[in-house]
Amino acid sequence: MKKVIYTSKAPAAVGPYSQAIETSGMLFISGQIPINPETGKIVEGDITAQTEQVMKNIEAILTEAGYTFDDVIKSTCLLSDMNNFAVMNAVYAEFYPENPPARAAFAVKELPLGVMIEIETIAAKG
Repeated sequence: MKKVIYTSKAPAAVGPYSQAIETSGMLFISGQIPINPETGKIVEGDITAQTEQVMKNIEAILTEAGYTFDDVIKSTCLLSDMNNFAVMNAVYAEFYPENPPARAAFAVKELPLGVMIEIETIAAKG
């Protein structure tokens, strides 16, 4: 059985999807973009600021579902420009200081609302 996860501490879905779905001890977090949930607006700033907000949004959803970054097994990072990879990677690494998850990173032509980054996440218990 699937359980829909929602928290007001992360941006509300901007389309027909859930923030996250939990099933069979696994948590599937929809792609998060750098929207500040308090203002509903994209954070101002560069790829550092945008990546930090995305990771905070992921953390809020993980927490709501009873998971932590230690439970994350896979991330997919979508970037509007691969020239931002090194900076994104440095911020990302701060949230996974040990035993980081498997990951893929892609440059895409365009992301929702013109953001520079989107990250989707899968976590598992046990």
